[in-house]
Amino acid sequence: MARRKRKATVFSLSFLDIMSCGFGAVVLFFMIINHATKETNAQVNVKLISEVNLMDKRVELSKRNLFELRTTIDSVTRRQSEIAGQIQQIVQVLEDKKTELARLDQSTLAEREAIEKLKADIKSLEEATRRLQGSQQEQDDVGDDLQRIIGAGDRLYLTGLKLGGKRVLFLVDSSASMLDETIVNIIRRRNMSEQEQRNSVKWRRAVGSVRWLIAKLPKEIGFQIYTFNQTARPVVDGTAGDWLDAADPEQVTAALQGLDEVVPSKGTSLSRALQVSRDMSPPPDNIYLLVDGLPTMGDKLPIRKTASPKARVQHFESALRNLAGGIPVNIILFPMEGDARAAPMYWRLAQLTDGSFISPARDWP
Repeated sequence: MARRKRKATVFSLSFLDIMSCGFGAVVLFFMIINHATKETNAQVNVKLISEVNLMDKRVELSKRNLFELRTTIDSVTRRQSEIAGQIQQIVQVLEDKKTELARLDQSTLAEREAIEKLKADIKSLEEATRRLQGSQQEQDDVGDDLQRIIGAGDRLYLTGLKLGGKRVLFLVDSSASMLDETIVNIIRRRNMSEQEQRNSVKWRRAVGSVRWLIAKLPKEIGFQIYTFNQTARPVVDGTAGDWLDAADPEQVTAALQGLDEVVPSKGTSLSRALQVSRDMSPPPDNIYLLVDGLPTMGDKLPIRKTASPKARVQHFESALRNLAGGIPVNIILFPMEGDARAAPMYWRLAQLTDGSFISPARDWP
């Protein structure tokens, strides 16, 4: 008997197709989502990496800036310490200046009185000179400009200077200040050659003054020339403590040549110069002191390069203790800026020792 053909079930096939399509759609959906997620993560990672790199650069830059700031702070701190030290020094200088000013104010009246007395003495000396010029008389070995004073056989007067004596000591300031009248020019000349320093106008005036005074001395007089700066030494080597003979042309020439070879330098110790009056044997009976200001040091070398006005006065007063007693000191004071107290103090020294004092004109002698 013939078999009956089975009919295909349409519903079963359709269901399978639907399920297959649905599953495929789900798979495709997940693949699309996964791909989009990877791209998004990659973009996010690139952005984060860029931000991290930027932050690293900023951190490195901040470290460098911090180091520079610390270096600057250290430098500023050191500078503040230096400035504080300088301020302290300036305050100390101001205090010293105030003290000096107060002392100068106290001594102003006394100095004015001393100046007035000095003017009166100068006036009386000028009157005496005019009177003596009327009775002038030439003397051998003395010179046309000298007048002998009756009753004082060991003194000869010339423009106020007391000339004469049996033993005359010349003390010539050869410190650096003798190069010029101003501090600026002194510093400039110190850097010149030795010959240019010897030829400075102020120093040549001092040398010329000594030459002129030597020429006016009587021949029977003994003399000696010492120059002094930080030390004192005779212009003729090997004659320390000895007297030269004014009647011996060779000794006179040697002394003047030795003076011509001196180069002004260093500081001024008046104490060392006046000590020579005690070292000479026999002692001098007349001293000529050629200077331009108060001393800048005492017996010992100073620690500081400069001396205050107060210290210079103290050096001057201390130096007088080295002066042998009973010897007239005749002062020739050359000009020097910034040393206003030199003139009254040297004038006082001349008065106390019965000597004389002049501040010569620029064309003297």
